[in-house]
Amino acid sequence: MPKYNFQREVRTPFSECYTVKEESAIIGRLDVHFADVDVHATLTIIESLTQDDVKSLISLVEEDLLDAMGIVQQELVVHVHQGQDLGVYSSSSRDFNESNGGGLTLN
Repeated sequence: MPKYNFQREVRTPFSECYTVKEESAIIGRLDVHFADVDVHATLTIIESLTQDDVKSLISLVEEDLLDAMGIVQQELVVHVHQGQDLGVYSSSSRDFNESNGGGLTLN
């Protein structure tokens, strides 16, 4: 089984954002939002991951990540999006160019 890990980017009282990695390669992003007893998450992953990979990632979120956060949920709802990363938009860099294959300027 591939070794996945989550690198926290942002934490607020009701949400957390992570870069998802397989070994050292970035394979996606996870946004987690806490509401009363439910946890809602959006998992955005690269195109090459399989359904089994997705199931493994969701299991890690549920079994390891939420436990490490101290979150006890009655239901975990995960929206999964699979595709190509076009880049990152930042209000401090509004230059849309072709330098990274047609995506947005990366920060």
